[in-house]
Amino acid sequence: METSKISVLIADDHSIVAGGIAAILSTTDAFHVADIVGDGQKVLEKIAETPIDLVLLDINMPVMNGIECTKRLKANHPAIKVIVVTMYNRRYFIRELFEAGADGCVLKSNSGKELLTAIDRVIAGKTYFDQLNDFIDAPKEFREFRLSEREIEIIELISEGVTSREISTRLFISEHTVKTHRKNIFQKTNVTDADQLIQWAMNNKLI
Repeated sequence: METSKISVLIADDHSIVAGGIAAILSTTDAFHVADIVGDGQKVLEKIAETPIDLVLLDINMPVMNGIECTKRLKANHPAIKVIVVTMYNRRYFIRELFEAGADGCVLKSNSGKELLTAIDRVIAGKTYFDQLNDFIDAPKEFREFRLSEREIEIIELISEGVTSREISTRLFISEHTVKTHRKNIFQKTNVTDADQLIQWAMNNKLI
């Protein structure tokens, strides 16, 4: 590896997505992909043993989610750049990303060129949140149902088949708290089980 290359760590629990990001980086000689990992905890472990310049990570990962990982990474390694590459275009995530210390955010639905542009800017010491206009507030239907941002996040995880125990791990809250959120969500949306909730979310274009 040439010392001038930017050392990149990719973190995404979907191997196809991670491979796609690696393929985008391979279109230029500027990068060296140090590793691909599937959760936030492994990001921190890898950084402890390998020099990394840039981390490209997803928000929704097992063991430790991308936002919590970013907080811990930036607290201990502030010089390492972090760009979140996510499918979630909810505006409340942006506030969380800012607070966590992320240097940029790119939607997975955008092109590889967009990602490379974001990387160039972040490596130059700037931030990249150009896609803020692509992020949306909670739809009118959710505001009418008085769903909180946390409840919307849990609905999205339930729709992916994530169990209450797994949700508690990803969001760093107790399983009891997750179950309380589920109960409140069911009451607010007038459903009785997860299948009905998923159908409700699809009807309201949340998923």
